[in-house]
Amino acid sequence: MDQVTLRSATDADLPDILEIYNDAILHTTASYDYEPHTLAMRQAWYAAKVDQGFPIFVAERQGRVVGFSSFGPFRAWAAYQYTVELSIYVAASDRGRGVGKQLMKPLIEAARAMNIHAMVAGIDANNEASLRLHRCFGFQEVAHFPQVGYKFDRWLDLKFLQLLLS
Repeated sequence: MDQVTLRSATDADLPDILEIYNDAILHTTASYDYEPHTLAMRQAWYAAKVDQGFPIFVAERQGRVVGFSSFGPFRAWAAYQYTVELSIYVAASDRGRGVGKQLMKPLIEAARAMNIHAMVAGIDANNEASLRLHRCFGFQEVAHFPQVGYKFDRWLDLKFLQLLLS
């Protein structure tokens, strides 16, 4: 298996990040969006993360981005400043190859370095791979919301998993 390199994302990675995210929108319930994003939308997302001091990591294999991870505010109110919500997306070609695990490690390290107390992940209840990934890092299920999403002509359940860092 080819080696995966982890590094901080740059704006040059945005076309690959966009492709990965749009694939998730169109073909999975990892994102509850319906319409593919534009490059301008990804540029705004990237700029907001950079402005707020939040990390974005990419996994690269043979010069191609095969996954990305980041976190951002959980909710907008001041009392939530020590809680973040994370996202990890892996290219369809690289799912099940350990890329998600590699992308999780620097997220947790960055959160600790930023004095974050809690990390939260919202995951489709049928996304067993993502649920397993988070559980192997110590995340625990703290909420199950039945039928809060609707995509692909069916109702979707959402689970929240949480990792307390301190």
